[in-house]
Amino acid sequence: MKKYRMKWLALPLALILVVLAGCQAVAGLDINKALLQSVKVTSSESKQSMSVELVPVNGTISAEDRKVIDLINSIKLTVDSAKVQDLNRVSMKGAVGYQDKKLPFHLSMDEKGMAIQVEGAKQPIYIGLGSTMDGMPDMTAYRGQIQQLSEKATEFVLKHLPNPSQISVKKARETVNGEAVDLTHLQLEIRGDELISLVKPFLTSVAKDEQGIKDLIGSFYDILYPMLKEMGGDLGATGFLPESKEATVAALTAALQEELNKWLNNYDQGLKDLMAETPGLSTVFGKDTVLKLDIYFDDKLNIRKENAELNIALPAAEDLPIQAVKLRMNSEMWNIGGTVNAEPVNTSAGVLDVMQGDVTPGQFLRNFDSNSEIYKLLKDEMKITSKQIFIDPFNEYYGVTSKNNTSFIPLRYLSEQLDAQVKWNKSTNQIVITDDITGGQIIVKVGAKQATVNGQTVNLDQPAFIDTFGTTYVPLRFIAESLGAKVAVDGEGFITIERP
Repeated sequence: MKKYRMKWLALPLALILVVLAGCQAVAGLDINKALLQSVKVTSSESKQSMSVELVPVNGTISAEDRKVIDLINSIKLTVDSAKVQDLNRVSMKGAVGYQDKKLPFHLSMDEKGMAIQVEGAKQPIYIGLGSTMDGMPDMTAYRGQIQQLSEKATEFVLKHLPNPSQISVKKARETVNGEAVDLTHLQLEIRGDELISLVKPFLTSVAKDEQGIKDLIGSFYDILYPMLKEMGGDLGATGFLPESKEATVAALTAALQEELNKWLNNYDQGLKDLMAETPGLSTVFGKDTVLKLDIYFDDKLNIRKENAELNIALPAAEDLPIQAVKLRMNSEMWNIGGTVNAEPVNTSAGVLDVMQGDVTPGQFLRNFDSNSEIYKLLKDEMKITSKQIFIDPFNEYYGVTSKNNTSFIPLRYLSEQLDAQVKWNKSTNQIVITDDITGGQIIVKVGAKQATVNGQTVNLDQPAFIDTFGTTYVPLRFIAESLGAKVAVDGEGFITIERP
């Protein structure tokens, strides 16, 4: 499938999910309090399922698009057991299903990182949460404060969001984890066109809440200032931030209120202009974009069960083969606040740490059994090892040159484009190129008309050479094909190198 206008998917989803939280008390249920409580991390056990459906446009679509749509529509995420021990320790066991196949997985997270064991993997995939870029602080040190900030921000947003029109509360008896439980059922439905009408009152309420804005900015300051100071030293002295928290909060509050009021003064005309400039928004935020949500609370205002369905209508476009996206989610939760022990992934035999260095597609693929379903998915369906390189032979950047009717290219440039490793063997005066996908080796010697590819001697049309700047050049077609790629040249001389 081509690169379609997926921005249409993200915008309504984000906004609708924000607005659904803005429910004031209904039929005695303090919805804001209940939803705020759900943001707070506490021990619990749960199970969930999630699926996506792409609705194709009416009429004929290409076989390629149909294949992609059918694949996506077959995907379903099922979590059979999720365990939250505390803020830092979580585990999940489940499976990703697609095309009548299943990929079981086990995920766990602690204060150091996240490990994911997938059936067919030789070692768990590991993401170190303490890993940082140069000059950036270790975010794990601020995890507790970030959680508190998240709760305060949610509380602030909930306070100002208005109710949608279709909302109801009633008593219900539901089954949660096999047990019948008396619950309070919140039912909500909101359409895309109603969402637009809720944004302005929300922003108006926010703009008037000077003290609320100050409190929220102050909370941000308490976390961000130490982090920024750790990265940049004395920020007050540099003028990046005022030394005084009070001065910072006052200045930012005044600036935010001023901008909000300016925006609100022009809101109606701005919205009208936006709809005129982007006609597709009227479809996305129209009557056919609908969120249906059922949430079940116990008498302690804990969410025990959720069913959600979101239909996002998409505008007609020549290059877009779908007219809507449907998201469905179901979950059940129990043992809230009880004794829960997360189940960590076994990492005793080592891990593939994707945060340490640049993990190449070949390295990632070799971590899986070649007969496993995930190997086939990654290689054949997702094509993580495929490459397509376009080269303009008339542009000096690529360094393509012709010598004795043979096109040459800098060895290191093309090898690294294909994720191969290049090493110079001083003792033999040879260059060894290791194929990222197969692990095979190509051995080239400058000035020699023979090379070795996976142990087999091959003849070269022209030998490799070193130019006056010390760059090693090799025959372009030879090195590309030896690394599993095909070379094509169009009528104007432009080169395409493609690895399937």
